Amino acid sequence: MSAQRWDIRDSYAEHTDHVITHPNPSAVSLSVRASALVFNDPKSQNLLSLIERIASSNATALIIGETGTGKELIARHIHSLSNRRNGPFQAINCGAFSETLVESELFGYEKGAFTGANSAKVGWFETANGGTLFLDEIGDLPQSTQVKLLRVLQEREVVRVGSRKPIPIDVRLIAATNVNLEEAVKAGRFREDLYYRIKVVPVELLPLRERRGDILPLVEHFLSVYRHKLNTKDHKLAPETISQLLQYPWPGNIRELENVIHRAVLVSTSDTLSPKDLNLPKISFNRPEFTADEGNDISTPIAGHSSDARQSTRKQLEHILETLFEQAPENLYALINGTAVSKAYAYSQHNQVQTAKLLGISRNILRARLKELNLIT
Repeated sequence: MSAQRWDIRDSYAEHTDHVITHPNPSAVSLSVRASALVFNDPKSQNLLSLIERIASSNATALIIGETGTGKELIARHIHSLSNRRNGPFQAINCGAFSETLVESELFGYEKGAFTGANSAKVGWFETANGGTLFLDEIGDLPQSTQVKLLRVLQEREVVRVGSRKPIPIDVRLIAATNVNLEEAVKAGRFREDLYYRIKVVPVELLPLRERRGDILPLVEHFLSVYRHKLNTKDHKLAPETISQLLQYPWPGNIRELENVIHRAVLVSTSDTLSPKDLNLPKISFNRPEFTADEGNDISTPIAGHSSDARQSTRKQLEHILETLFEQAPENLYALINGTAVSKAYAYSQHNQVQTAKLLGISRNILRARLKELNLIT
């Protein structure tokens, strides 16, 4: 590649015709959801072919993918290609509601069903009647709700909280998860019968690092979006900037990529984006030791190194803990836990997705801990 600046549109203009965007991008601007998808990479093209084949059926689909990969956009695209396209599309995040609220949100409730139920309320299944209901993070559903959801799928009817009268529904369910439901089934956290009920058509959405052919077309899309939104100049990319974009592992996937481009457009003082404009963190969420696979910098573990690195880390941690035990500070567990979370949050430059991956916990658990530590509101 030459040393001159490069206009990304020179090579990728022909691939931007098929961009799937969220109908209300502002609704996801502060979330971890992706606001756009492209199908330039061969793996993404195979996914698009699968979507087009299954869209016309009413089969329940399970979209499997990391946070920020575009699972809701895939669900919306399946809906738009189906014979339900003229019906409603409703999306709900199962992890956004407490165990006491999730059933009333999904199935609705009658007046007087509980304290504060001053009038009846239609649930999400009823509002999606004749269309599609997308349940994101279905693995976060409490088991009591899982039982009722299974019955809804089997009987095609819902019973509102506080009622005994079943209400027939005609809804196609598309579920999504960023966790391994098979492991959750083995651990007893997710019902096996429900798992097989929702996994009629599994749709695997690969992380952005495994479909690198989508990165530059997405960059082009986001450059165009923020050029018009911020009324800025038409930015191009320096060759070393392109190299960084393609080599970075993108733990936050498409959402992280959009945030990086948004910031770069804001802070850049020229019409050519440089690596310093990207401000990518120098962190990796792959393995401690890896080699580049097929020239794409996709991590492949080196035999033996991962185990050795883990043992070394464990010994360092044990030494630190022994020192703390000798000092015997008050509330040691809270001190260790809070320090680990706050330091990881700072290390990840206040990126919640990266922090959650670094700590190996879900984003919902991380957000709850960050609120306890008064690091977010």
